[in-house]
Amino acid sequence: MVALGGGHGLAATLAAVRRYASEVTAVVSVADDGGSSGRLRQALDIPAPGDLRRCLVALADPAAPWAGFFEHRFGAGELEGHALGNLVIAGLASALGDFTAALDEAGRLVGCVGRVLPASTLPVVLQAQAAGGPVEGQVKVSEADHISAVSLLPPDAPAHPAVPAAIATADQVVLGPGSLFTSVLAAAIVPEVTRALATTPARTVYVCNLAPQRPETDGFDVGDHVSALAAHGVRPDVVLCHPGTRGRDTCPVEVVEREVAAPSGLAHDPALLATALAALAGERADPRAGRAPGGEGRLRFDPRGAGASPLAVPHAGRTTPA
Repeated sequence: MVALGGGHGLAATLAAVRRYASEVTAVVSVADDGGSSGRLRQALDIPAPGDLRRCLVALADPAAPWAGFFEHRFGAGELEGHALGNLVIAGLASALGDFTAALDEAGRLVGCVGRVLPASTLPVVLQAQAAGGPVEGQVKVSEADHISAVSLLPPDAPAHPAVPAAIATADQVVLGPGSLFTSVLAAAIVPEVTRALATTPARTVYVCNLAPQRPETDGFDVGDHVSALAAHGVRPDVVLCHPGTRGRDTCPVEVVEREVAAPSGLAHDPALLATALAALAGERADPRAGRAPGGEGRLRFDPRGAGASPLAVPHAGRTTPA
């Protein structure tokens, strides 16, 4: 399966799908220009590493010490605010001369069970048309309201070569949860990615946020989310949402309601999300059996994910810098 997006939302999906999918590819937005990621992309002219780091950790072997080390953040000096994983990725990219090779090597360090790829090979800039006029930069876009459209600079930014192929051969493609404009669409509007999503035979699932993200999607219901995706050439086959999410009746595509929230209501529970997504992929996941029934199918429950904790999906912008 292929999961697409960025930030905490994509990490939550990866923590779920690793429980049932035998092959996982994360397609990650690299438009972030804030925090540690923003400083590194400005200094080294590399794609933003922060969301890529989060995805590597979400797919990491829980027993691998490097998984925890990657999330360590320096608290003082010139490195204050930098996540160790971001520096490792940046250092490997410099040493190897290839950003993708750096991600693959970082994946080996943490025991990654899938592959993590940047949506674009360039450090793209996200821009938006909002109520107050044009806005440029992911951080500023996330603070804008009444967004009508987003786009990338350069507009013809190339996708990573392996991304369209992964989408074309997937059994399932999952978009979100997470920031609609600054995470999901920031990855999906890379032109080659948009075309691959339009032609994939896989069933495409959009996982809706548990609550509106203010101000980015303030007032949006499920139908508004799907309409915004469609306006950018992205048309999911089905929407997965927690019971009680607004706008089910006005949504132009199938909506499936399942209990997917953790008890706090502020995060998607990986086990519940895995069960719901596996069922949508055509096989019901059975955590008691340690695998999904279905014999020859490629979807399997991975017992290594059984102890995973719920991952927060922020409702009002990022809760931590990338």
